[in-house]
Formats: sequence, C-alpha cells, structure tokens
Amino acid sequence: MEMEGAGTLGDVDSLPRGGFRCRLCHVTVANQPSLDDHLRGKKHQRLENLRSVRQSQELRSVFVSGFHKGTTALELSDYFQTYGKVVNVVMDKDKGVYAIVELQDEEILQKVLSQPQHSLGGQRLRVKPREKKDFKYTPPRKQGSARREQLSPEKLAQNLCQVEDVDAQMSLVVQLFEFSESEQRLRDLLVKLFQEVFSEFFPESAILPFGSSVNGFCVSGCDLDLFLDLEKTKSFQASAKGADKPQAEEEASPETESRSEDSILTDIDLVTATVPEVLELVATVLQKCVPGVHNVQVVSTARRPVVKFCHKESGLRGDISINNKLALCNTRFLQFCTEADERVRPLVYAVRYWAKQQALAGNPFGGGPLLNNYALTLLVLFFLQTRSLPVLPTVAHLKDLSDDGELTLVDGWDCTFPKDPALLKPSGNPESRCSLLAEFFHVFESCSFSGCVISLREGQSLPLSDFLLSEAGRKFKVGPINLQDPFELSHNVAANVNEKTALRFQRCCHDAAKYCRSLQYQRKSSKGKIWGLVRLFQPGGPQAAERLVISLPLTPAAQSLWSHKELYQSRDFHQLWFRRVCAGISFVLEHVLKCSCLEKPQGLGEEREAAGSDPEEEQLKTKTEQLSVGSKRPLDVDDEGACSPPPKKSRPDSSLPTTESVTWNCAVWHHVWLGRRRIRRQFCSPEPDPKQTADPLELEAKVSEAISQQDGETRSVDPLFRFAVCARSGDGGSADQDTHISLSFTPGPEQVAVFQDFFHFLQGFLPRMVEQHLTSKPSDLRTPEGNSSQGDSI
Repeated sequence: MEMEGAGTLGDVDSLPRGGFRCRLCHVTVANQPSLDDHLRGKKHQRLENLRSVRQSQELRSVFVSGFHKGTTALELSDYFQTYGKVVNVVMDKDKGVYAIVELQDEEILQKVLSQPQHSLGGQRLRVKPREKKDFKYTPPRKQGSARREQLSPEKLAQNLCQVEDVDAQMSLVVQLFEFSESEQRLRDLLVKLFQEVFSEFFPESAILPFGSSVNGFCVSGCDLDLFLDLEKTKSFQASAKGADKPQAEEEASPETESRSEDSILTDIDLVTATVPEVLELVATVLQKCVPGVHNVQVVSTARRPVVKFCHKESGLRGDISINNKLALCNTRFLQFCTEADERVRPLVYAVRYWAKQQALAGNPFGGGPLLNNYALTLLVLFFLQTRSLPVLPTVAHLKDLSDDGELTLVDGWDCTFPKDPALLKPSGNPESRCSLLAEFFHVFESCSFSGCVISLREGQSLPLSDFLLSEAGRKFKVGPINLQDPFELSHNVAANVNEKTALRFQRCCHDAAKYCRSLQYQRKSSKGKIWGLVRLFQPGGPQAAERLVISLPLTPAAQSLWSHKELYQSRDFHQLWFRRVCAGISFVLEHVLKCSCLEKPQGLGEEREAAGSDPEEEQLKTKTEQLSVGSKRPLDVDDEGACSPPPKKSRPDSSLPTTESVTWNCAVWHHVWLGRRRIRRQFCSPEPDPKQTADPLELEAKVSEAISQQDGETRSVDPLFRFAVCARSGDGGSADQDTHISLSFTPGPEQVAVFQDFFHFLQGFLPRMVEQHLTSKPSDLRTPEGNSSQGDSI
C-alpha cells in the first residue's frame, strides 16, 4: 500500500512482506527500522533539499524565447532587472533559442507575467511561466563510462569480425576508439572555461591543449593536457610595473591600470619566480576559482612539472604545464603527419592497442618501464619514413620545404616544418594498411635498438657510437631502446624502458610478424573463427596458445613399469601407456578439479567438421565415452589388437588414437585454484596417523568441492571460462621421449587473460596429480602374458 502525503511519506511505497521502497532515492529496504535509518540518512536528506531548491526555482522562474540569436545572458538579465532582482539566467547553449530567467521571488514573477508585451532589441519576446516537472535525480555519470563498455574486448572482437578485410578492421578501430561528439564538446567547453578563469588572474595568458586530445590520435577517456602560455602575461606585468613611473604613468591606458589592480600578479614576479612557485599559484586558482575541479595536486618532480586535476562531474583527468612549448610543436607535427597520409591514423591506433594488450604500453599513472603512446607513435612514423617508397618525409626534408617565414625555434631547438601538408607530393607508396602493419612487426623484430639511435629527423638509424660524440648525444640518456625526439634531439623518448621490456617488445613483434604471414590474418574466416586483428589483439599475442604447454615426463611412474621387459618391448606399449596417462589427465581435470571435460572424437579434421558429421561419428563418440575412468573397455573394442600385433590396415572403429593425440573441451565453473592451501589445512588433522595416510587425490577433490560450495551450490548458466587441451605423446626416439607427453592449452576467444591464473596453477598441480594417479594403480598395466587383458589399463 502506498503511503499518502507530501515530502518523505509521499516518497515511500510499501512492499509485500513488510518491505519499503523509496522512490526518491531508488532504494529498497526490508523493514520499518531500516526505512527509518534511510530517511534520516545523508543521501535522502540531500536529495530532499535538492528537490526543495529546484521546486522553489521553478516557482519563481520564467521561460523566455523569441530573442535574436546571439543574445547574451547579461542582456536578458539587464532587461528583467527593471522588474526586480534577477538571480540567474540559463541559456540554451546548443541552439540559443530560449532561456530560463530565475527571479528573486514570486512577487517579481507576477510583475513580469502581468506585462502584456515584452521586447528586447526590437524583437518581441515570448514570456511564460516555467514548466513544472517531477523531480527526478540522475547521478552524474563518469565521463566515458558508456564508451568503455562499448569498447570492451568482447564487443570489439564482435565488431571487428563482421567487416570484410583487415583494412576495414583498422578503420573500424579508429572509429570505435576516437572521441565521441559529446566527449569532444565537453573538452572544448572545459578549455573555454579554463581560458576565461585564467584570463582574469593572468591577463593575456592562453590555455592551449596538446597531446592526444588534439594531435589526431585521441582515445576516449584519455587525459586532457593543457599548456598555460604566460609569455604575454610577463610583458603585461612589466608594462603594469612601468606604469608606476611618472612618465610611463601618463602613457599607460586606463584598461591596463584596472587590470593590473584586479589580477594577482602583484603578489609574484613571473620573470624571477621559480616553476614550483608559479605552479602553486596555478593550483590555487584551480582549487578556488574553477567550478567542478577537484583533486588538484602539484607534481614538481616530473621531467616537465605539472598541476594535475580532475573534473568532478565528468571524471575527466588532466594536467597543466607552464614550460612545455616543445609539446605544442610535437602535437602540430603529429597533426601534420595524420593529414599527410590517411594510412597513418589506422596504423598508429592498431599498434597502440596491440602494445597495450601485450602489456608493453599503457602506464596510467606515469613512469614505469613500459613504452608510452608517444614513443609507439614515433616508431610508426619512423617505419613509414623508411619504406622503399616512403609514406612520410623526414623532418629534415620538411624543413627544406619550409619558407623563411616558418622558421620556429623553441628552447634553442629547430622545430621548423610546413604548416600546410598540401605542399607534400603524394608518396607513391601503394601498400595497404594490412601489409604495412605486417611489415611494421617484421622490421622491428630484428632491429638493433641498443646499438643505434632511431632518428626521425634523418629518417635512419644512427650508429650509437657516432651519435654520442655529437652535441645532442652528450646529454642523450642511452637505454635498451634509443628513440630520438624529432625536435629535442637530446631527449630519448624511450629512456624509461628497461631491457626486459625491450626484449619482450621484440619477441612480441616476432610473434606478430609470424602470425601476419598466415591466412588467418589476411583473410576473413568462413567458419566464424576469429581472424585478422582480433587474434593479434589477444592478450599474450597470437602465439600465446603455443606457449601454453605443460610437459609430463612422468619418469618415476614409467620406470616402475620398465622392469617388465616383455611389456616395454611390445609394440602396443607406447599406445597403451599414452591412453593410461590420458585417463589420469581426464580424471584430475574432471573429478579432482570439478571441470567439465568432454573428449573430442579423433580423426575429424577441420575440413570434415565443416562438411558435416561423419556416418561413423556417433558410433565413435559412443565408444569414446565408454572409456571413462573406472570402467573397463568392452571386449569388442580392439581387444585382439591389444594382445597381438595390429593388422597392417587400422580398423576404423578402433578406440586407440592412431595419431597418439587426444583433445578435450573443458569448462571451469569455480575458482578451484584460489585458497587451496587454507582449505587443505582444514581437512588435515594436526597430528596425522602414519598408519592412515590420506589419498592425495581424494584430499584435493575435497578441497575443490569445498571451493565450489563457497562459490555457490547452484552452477551458474555460463562457466567462468572454457579451454581446450590437447595431449600428444613423444616421438619414441629415446626412453625419455617414450613417456614424454605434452599438453597444449588453448583458451576460448578473449579469455586468455582470465585463463592465465588457472594455467599457472596447473603447471605445478597437474603433473603431480597425474603422477599420483598412475602410481596409485600400478597394476593397471600388465605384461601380455598376464592373466588380465591389457584393455583393462585404459
């Protein structure tokens, strides 16, 4: 039953079984005491006050339209001030066709509405009471939250697999990652807001965005980098000080005098002040004068000291620097490159995301040994400069194309290049985006990073020994990767990268280059499998599955059987041993770790699977299912072949795999690899009885069962993840290889990351448990002369 009344009681609905729901806060509580606590809580009280304020604003506000486009809020405020005090004017900023004018009280509102006709600037105004709406509170959404959901790896993979070729995939990556229209508008508005505020305190100053927000390689959610240019402010301050002198005072304009009084420049001399002092002043302005900005922090220890901040409503983070003019030149240079050739942006976006997925780049808190986005972008530009038919010109060539009026010197460095990319001749390079990406990985998989300096100015790799003798080389910080900034020639953009990251980068380039030579990269899969960029973007790289291998030498268990020479010399031994180990693997996965485990029928290649089911498939599947652990194989399943040499032509219904490989499709439903040690201690008595030694397999099965009960008795609709595991025997070249079995794991698409923890657990757990399974039942394999059939061993 709904409670009647205004205010708090009118916000509450009663629910069955004594519960209540607050419509104002969208909160459900179980009983009356919980409801009372909620109604007294800060959230409910805050929303009640907010609703009261908004309702009061509605009662004394008017809706105004009909004015000229471009009319300012100040003009409207001045007009309605003739009727009484105006509290606020809210303009329609998108179209500029209406405004909400908030008056001081309802008495002034009645005066405005009683006037039959209003006009402003010769234009008749339409004035009416503000429409009253039900209060509905919507919490502010974090900027880019919906965007990040759209760009989840799963969604990205689905979108990429739907297009026709890799070139289209690369174009789609750009579309999905770049700013949305609303995000771009938000950043533009913030830049304008900052400009207005800082102009009041630092006259003639300029707020200039740089970096990813404007250089052509924006990514949704990236930081907003701003440069506060104070050069003209320093000149203004000098002229304001000169106004104190009698002669200068006569020449100083009234505007200069008034602005010098209003500014805070009388407290600090920008010419002699240190960078930390100016940044502290900037931080004070941000904290006290810029609405919606919080978490302001001065970072004076960075290479380029900055003031960090966060915009509260959108969640957008950013920083302001005052001595980073070279960053503006770098930004304009990257913009120039994106306009020079349309293949630059897709290639950079693809390489950046690939590096992020391989954990080679993307340090959100700065620092660290990973490559930054700027370094990756320069590597791509250098690669395009060094093609047999260059896609982009070198920086030195760009300087030669510049006019004398375009000469630019910043901090003593020559940053000259043309402003108009139309001056460049077409590159003549016909390579597609797909082939350029593949060649990028091929070039850098064998690059001697530590022995040379990659120079975009010269468009070549300079010998390190010769470069260090140059003037720029004396201050150059040498590292495992030496990547020279195109303008600040003494700066190594990749100086933070350590040797481990450099080696991993080349190894990942090698794996990517190998994959890019395959048809799976170049052509869309007709069977619905992942292809092109999707597999390249998988965490761990396209060759990750090849490295997910566990070796099972199992020598102690094997040696206990080698004493049976007749058995060991039997030509069926290796096959029987392989099946015995496979039974142990299946037992551990299914019964000890509680995974779903289904063996795939053998002999069905991809071609036959695509063509349809084989007439004998169901029969083979049935016989395979009969080979479960703990059951004997039926006598009609190749018993004769187990005791005598097999016929020259293998029988089609043989359950023993002729290729000595078995594959299972598995699913993990519970976090069985977490907290096992703690739970195991609960099952082990403090003083174990040596006469009653617990079976390790049974103990580990109890641990897995306890974990599954903690996760929940009912199995969820979908498993945590799926994977396939393929067991292959050794080549029989030696005794060690006779019993050597390798397990290759392949996680499901887009599940490599979550699978990694489980795989690391299996590396130590699985060989030990399979070994335990074999040694606990040594009688399963017997000599051909024994009383039991060898079929029992399977």
